[in-house]
Amino acid sequence: MTIPGGENAARVRQHRTDDDLLAALRREFTGHRIWRSTRYDDKPGDWVATLRDPNVGVDPTVIEQTPEELRERLIEERRRAQGGPAAERWGL
Repeated sequence: MTIPGGENAARVRQHRTDDDLLAALRREFTGHRIWRSTRYDDKPGDWVATLRDPNVGVDPTVIEQTPEELRERLIEERRRAQGGPAAERWGL
């Protein structure tokens, strides 16, 4: 087995780190589908959360540039959702 060097080594480390960050966000925010977009040049893009449970968020999709920014937005989504039942917030 060969160990990647140069740019490939950095890419492997980056993906491992991203995977760890994604796993942590997914554990903390189970009511969202959390993933990383891919840019036009096939490099990792923005961090995205798609709402699955309307009791834990309001906006259907949240997009941020960093995992830290996404986490802060999802905490805010959680606070917004606690304002009342989803049906009341959406006028249903």
